[in-house]
Amino acid sequence: MPVFFSVIIPTYNRLPILQKCLLALESQEYDSNLIEKYEIIVVDDGSTDQTISWLTEEKASLPHVKLFTQNHKGAGSARNLGVEKAIGDWIIFIDSDLVVTSSFLQAHSQAIIKAQKNDGKTALGDRIFTYGAVINTCNFDNPTSEPYKITDFSAAYFATGNVAIAKKWLLEAGLFDTMFNQYGWEDLELGVRLKKLGLKLIKCPEAVGYHWHPPFDLQQIPQLIEKEIERGKMGVLFYQKHPSYEVKMMIQMTWIHRLLWGTLSLGGRLNEETMKPFLQWLINQGKPQLALEIARIFLNWYNVKGVYSAYQETK
Repeated sequence: MPVFFSVIIPTYNRLPILQKCLLALESQEYDSNLIEKYEIIVVDDGSTDQTISWLTEEKASLPHVKLFTQNHKGAGSARNLGVEKAIGDWIIFIDSDLVVTSSFLQAHSQAIIKAQKNDGKTALGDRIFTYGAVINTCNFDNPTSEPYKITDFSAAYFATGNVAIAKKWLLEAGLFDTMFNQYGWEDLELGVRLKKLGLKLIKCPEAVGYHWHPPFDLQQIPQLIEKEIERGKMGVLFYQKHPSYEVKMMIQMTWIHRLLWGTLSLGGRLNEETMKPFLQWLINQGKPQLALEIARIFLNWYNVKGVYSAYQETK
């Protein structure tokens, strides 16, 4: 039976890349025997740029797009609104800075139907979800030209960068917890609840999305540090809801992570100030991605410290 996809995209002040995102979704090639139809639900989370006016002006060229708006409440709340408004029986979550290939929907549908048919050994039905590939790129002009890199690998069970799941399981699990109102973990926390429902992850590398972000520069560092501190706080909330060793490992709240990132950062002596000249040199050499990966040494240390600081505040 062909599927009906509702592609849900929360967005906040990302108009230039959102335009590429939506145009790619409007250019899908698929077999009507596999996909009945699809809709694209854009939930604007209080943008202050020209997102709403552009979507309104371009309505005729975006026939699959339905726009909903809310005050700035965060991605989790925006996705919940999208699910509420969705007509499709299958939900695809992507971010508004993801540009997909023309076979994106077709790949997800093929993986879903294949998993449902299975080989007769296990009756999975729709107790599955498919997880596509996410390739990071800073190439704005041609994002889909980026090759896959080892740093693009993800071991996450459920993440909203590129995932398709039956709507009914989201409703049964209880949707996204809007208590996660800062950066991080709201999708992985929902994943814990979905796992308890017995859903099986089906990898779908053919459903490719290219996650664009601007090339790394030193001006981004304060914002990146703030994100890591917020991620630490939200990680503690995650652990409070699901106090398991698995979650402690995910949020980096173990002695292993304290030792690892404390050692690599020389107890914090390798930081945004001391590493600035080297990072700038790498950027000048045309290697901003490498500079960002090296900066993650002290960014992860900020995260670990943020986790433990937030945890102490709960006691």
